[in-house]
Amino acid sequence: METLATKIEIYKNYSKDIIKLSAPIMAGNLANMLINVGDVIVAGRHSTVTLGAISVASAIFMTFMIAAVGLMASISPIVSNLRGERKTTKTLFSATVKYSLIIGLLFYLLIRLATGHIDKIGLAPDLYPLVVEYLEISSWGMFGGLLFIALKEFLQAYEIVNFPNMVTVAQIFLNLLLNVALVFGLWGFPQLGVKGLAIASLIVRTAGGIALFIYCLPFLKGRSKRVKSYIKELLKTGWPISFALFFEFLGFNITAILVGKFSSVLAAAHNIIITITSITYMFPMSVSNAIGIKVGFANGEKNILNIKRYSLVGVYLSVIFMALNALLYIFCPEFLLSLFTKDYSVITTALPVMNIVIYYLFFDGIQCACVGSLKGLKDTKPIMATMGIAYLLIGIPTGCILAFKFNIVLLGFWIGLALALFSACMISSTILILKIKNYRLS
Repeated sequence: METLATKIEIYKNYSKDIIKLSAPIMAGNLANMLINVGDVIVAGRHSTVTLGAISVASAIFMTFMIAAVGLMASISPIVSNLRGERKTTKTLFSATVKYSLIIGLLFYLLIRLATGHIDKIGLAPDLYPLVVEYLEISSWGMFGGLLFIALKEFLQAYEIVNFPNMVTVAQIFLNLLLNVALVFGLWGFPQLGVKGLAIASLIVRTAGGIALFIYCLPFLKGRSKRVKSYIKELLKTGWPISFALFFEFLGFNITAILVGKFSSVLAAAHNIIITITSITYMFPMSVSNAIGIKVGFANGEKNILNIKRYSLVGVYLSVIFMALNALLYIFCPEFLLSLFTKDYSVITTALPVMNIVIYYLFFDGIQCACVGSLKGLKDTKPIMATMGIAYLLIGIPTGCILAFKFNIVLLGFWIGLALALFSACMISSTILILKIKNYRLS
């Protein structure tokens, strides 16, 4: 029988495994955020119209990209499962490439179709042609962007994470240099404004995809007889993740639009809080990815003990990290907000919401860890249903009632978001517990 000291040592080793894998993934996720930050900074330096156009165009583009990323997110858990079953997976590399390009073509066509109907949104006359121009050019980047994500997922299944992160860091600097050169017309380049941002985005995404493809060429050996079943598994596991991400993204977009209907101060405060929480979210999201890989491998091995322990350790790590972050939100909220604005009216508006954000992040950390385990177990349909219920049936309606009926606007919407994540936390953790219990009995 295991003593307490033995159990502590065992879980300590499992924690090290998760941290070792999730740390470089988190670095890559943060670096990816900096690419978008670079676009905003350069656009803001060019003109207000450029900043407005890139904000609208990026929101439209990312709506499609997020859905496509969900279809790529199934690659690492599926390959990890196959590796756990001791099956050959390197021969699936070419199938992974083809899968990403086919999905890229689908979403490229969807973006072009949506671009043809941008006029129905009712954009300002000075923004409309710029938004269309950006989407027409950047839509081609869907191929390289999804190829990069697919191969990054493929490599993560082998716990190869450093090179993709190096490529992402290189993309930050390449994106910044191209943005400055093409937007402002420096170093012999023409001044292109918004068009320059779109071209830079296309080049960076394509270059990233090509770089990972070249790195992965050693995997290009032989043909697999499981290509059809592999693609079928990717779609079966991936489409619910895609919809789950879409529901979450839609929930935040709808909230941002509704907050913006009240005042610019509320919109600014909401945007800053979203930015802060997005940075904090990088840790649980990275842990979730690591859990998906470890649990996926254990699932392939039919090792219920490792499934249980990696799932439990993932939840513990997320809770501990969120508790440490809560100290910052409790004792230094004004300092955190002042990093993004000097407007005291915005800071005072956001301050009361920071107390709700603590609960929001706590619940988000737990549900994120549970989602990672469910991905590893290839049981993703509950994730889609959970996020749809949490945001569309609980979070947004609650926020709307508090804001429009009781005039509790920003705080009300964030109470709604916190309730959405509480619901998601309760549902996903219950599903995971039942899944592991049934796994043990089967």
